[in-house]
Amino acid sequence: SWGFLRWPGFDGFFRFLVIALLWSTFSEIRFIPSSSMYPTLRVGDRIIVEKASYFFRSPAINDIVTFRPPEQETGFGKDAVLIKRIVAKGGDLVQVHHGSLYVNGVAQNEDFIAERPSYTLELKYVPSGHVYVLGDNRNNSYDSHDWGPLPVENIVGRYVMCCHRPSNH
Repeated sequence: SWGFLRWPGFDGFFRFLVIALLWSTFSEIRFIPSSSMYPTLRVGDRIIVEKASYFFRSPAINDIVTFRPPEQETGFGKDAVLIKRIVAKGGDLVQVHHGSLYVNGVAQNEDFIAERPSYTLELKYVPSGHVYVLGDNRNNSYDSHDWGPLPVENIVGRYVMCCHRPSNH
């Protein structure tokens, strides 16, 4: 009757080892260091990022992704990873004016952003194999409006969920 207290044995240990290896290979926990994705993500949040789905499908509009910054950008460490939302993909035309984002000439309904963009972005073409990423805190985000389209190969993973949000106390 007290058998549930025994060590699980080799079979249980092997299952645990397989799960741990799969977890570490296909997902990771990340820390949010800036307010560039506010209000969706806040400074100090811990998030789960999965790294497997883009082996089977292409990144989609509104996916929140982690990625390595473009090579031409300086000031980031070798292991730096940023997080932003995909707003356009290869073949799209992107523009920001009058406080709205336009993709292929259509104003986007973005009820998740902190405030409307105060900057203007001339019409940009997103080449094939690239995505256009912007932070939800549009006026306080270092993103594609600063450095252009992001190569899809730079994407590390896709945001799944927030697993810890520090209290405001």
